[in-house]
Amino acid sequence: MNETIHWTEHDQNVQAIWGGDSRHPAPSHIQTTSQISAEQALHLMRQNTALLWRGDYHQGKQLLAAIKKRVHSKARTHTDFHKHRLQQAQHSRLFQQLLVEIQPNGLLKNSRAPNVAAALSDVFGSPNQHTLLLPLHLLLGYIGAHEWHKTGVAIPALNGQKIHVPYGVFSPVRGEYLELVAQTKLPAPCHTAWDIGTGSGVLAAILAQRGIPHITATDNSTRAIACAQANIQRLGLTEQIHIQHTSLFPSGSADLIICNPPWLPAKPSSDIETALYDPGHQMLQTFLTHAKNHLTPHGQVWLIMSDIAEHLGLRPAKALEQWINTAGLKLIHKTDIQPQHPKARQHHHALASARNREITSLWQLAAK
Repeated sequence: MNETIHWTEHDQNVQAIWGGDSRHPAPSHIQTTSQISAEQALHLMRQNTALLWRGDYHQGKQLLAAIKKRVHSKARTHTDFHKHRLQQAQHSRLFQQLLVEIQPNGLLKNSRAPNVAAALSDVFGSPNQHTLLLPLHLLLGYIGAHEWHKTGVAIPALNGQKIHVPYGVFSPVRGEYLELVAQTKLPAPCHTAWDIGTGSGVLAAILAQRGIPHITATDNSTRAIACAQANIQRLGLTEQIHIQHTSLFPSGSADLIICNPPWLPAKPSSDIETALYDPGHQMLQTFLTHAKNHLTPHGQVWLIMSDIAEHLGLRPAKALEQWINTAGLKLIHKTDIQPQHPKARQHHHALASARNREITSLWQLAAK
């Protein structure tokens, strides 16, 4: 977030730091407006003219909602995953063309606008020191994520205790796989465990609650490490859980190595999607290839995977079993559960057919 963009307003040359998604280019042409119809706005935005909204904040939200409604009503419903993702990326780039200006104190230059300093600090790690131009739809996402971060997600597998997740870290809303981890029989003995790609730290916390005394949770994301550390401290589990900023494995060996990798082999379109999409299943295959070398003689690998990639035609049906076998691992037991998240019941969703057939599994593996 350091690119400076320029525009002309009231015959003055103005500049600000671009705060939009780095995966989309900053706008090259900006037009200010305080009153415009959704149709007019869409016409300009489709011609790569970004609109800097100078009107009332709540009217700006209404304008964005009207723009999205028009775009989505005319969008084709793709059952093909790649076409669906391409359309999502195109829409994301289009919606990034409605902008607001934010001052260093977190105030927007719009009437009735809230102070968003806390939400931006949650995203960028520190209060913004410069004037920002930010897509309104991104800002609304930041504000929503900040509220969820404050509220937290109650985890039944942690006796209802909450995990607090900031923007950019995967939220543990898929409760079915947490229950699998909470209920599956541990290897015996089980004195050490590793949670690889810990994210919010929720799996490490569940293992600690089950009585494992020495747990190492790793992640290569600075944002995830800070999130996990905060959650582990809040839950009073710092004596059992050590957080380590590293890619995949720490040194040594463990009685239990658990991993919930990204489930879909596709390219992320934003930073937060790295928890969902793993191009070519690279992270998964690397994890499997090296996991055996870090197991104690009686140790187990617990792999949490959904089969939705198979239903979408993104992974052959037997590929995961083949990768497990090639990595020198064998299956001890596999426990399946049906997803309980709302999208699994949304029949109008573009990928509803795959979601309706999805199964989440915990694979218990051991060295051959």
